[in-house]
Amino acid sequence: MSRPEDTLSADVHYNDSEARKYTTSSRIQNIQASMTNRALELLDLSSPSLILDIGCGSGLSGEILSSVPSDEGGPHVWIGMDVSASMLDVALQRDVEGDLLLADIGQGVPFRAGTFDAAISISAIQWLCNAESSEVSPQGRLSRFFNGLYASLKRGGRAVCQFYPKNDEQKKMITGAAVKAGFGAGLLEDDPQTKNVKYYLVLTVGGGNLEGNGGDITGVVKGMEGVDVLDVRHSNKNGKGEIKKGSKAWIVKKKEQMERKGKVVKATSKYTGRKRRVAF
Repeated sequence: MSRPEDTLSADVHYNDSEARKYTTSSRIQNIQASMTNRALELLDLSSPSLILDIGCGSGLSGEILSSVPSDEGGPHVWIGMDVSASMLDVALQRDVEGDLLLADIGQGVPFRAGTFDAAISISAIQWLCNAESSEVSPQGRLSRFFNGLYASLKRGGRAVCQFYPKNDEQKKMITGAAVKAGFGAGLLEDDPQTKNVKYYLVLTVGGGNLEGNGGDITGVVKGMEGVDVLDVRHSNKNGKGEIKKGSKAWIVKKKEQMERKGKVVKATSKYTGRKRRVAF
């Protein structure tokens, strides 16, 4: 079965007809509600928060954010952004409570730094893996999105992105872009080894005091089964929380700094940062 993102861009696929069909399907409503509640569970917000809904569509997830009871940390205020004008039009007709923005997340997240307490995304970010023209690369779109998302979240903030990767390559591309942007990242797999498998990318922005661990991703997914923690920053840090000089992470960071200055550097490979054997 073909995937819609393989043939059309999201703004073209979700035209007026598809937007209405998507929103009125009871099956989709139930799946969306289930995944949104799962994402909220992973966000673990203890008080009303300002949440960015990425790829908000017609506001199905937003309605759940607005209806979280006070004894569960809600209700939350949310702002939704989506590339489909038809989807946002349906959201306006449904009179959702959140504010709406027509924008392409592949071009970045156009909000001031530290605006949001948290972010949520349901079935959206896999669309970034498809280039709409030879002049646009999936890596570039993912980089702009995750860098913008990182900047828009407050220190100690969290984001949960549910997505459907086409294959392992897409999974690595998405998670790699998140880690490169600075996030602590963990990949949670629900219903593994089934056709209903769902992936949740759990992201944290360092500097807070979540569960006493400074916003560490391992605290967010502590005790959960089937979690692959992708936060490479800790394995390469010394006791002071700094990246170890000479480690692969330190070398890659220096290379990126040199590239930003316009200097030519050698490509990073599996041998980067590897200790050489002593020659006798």
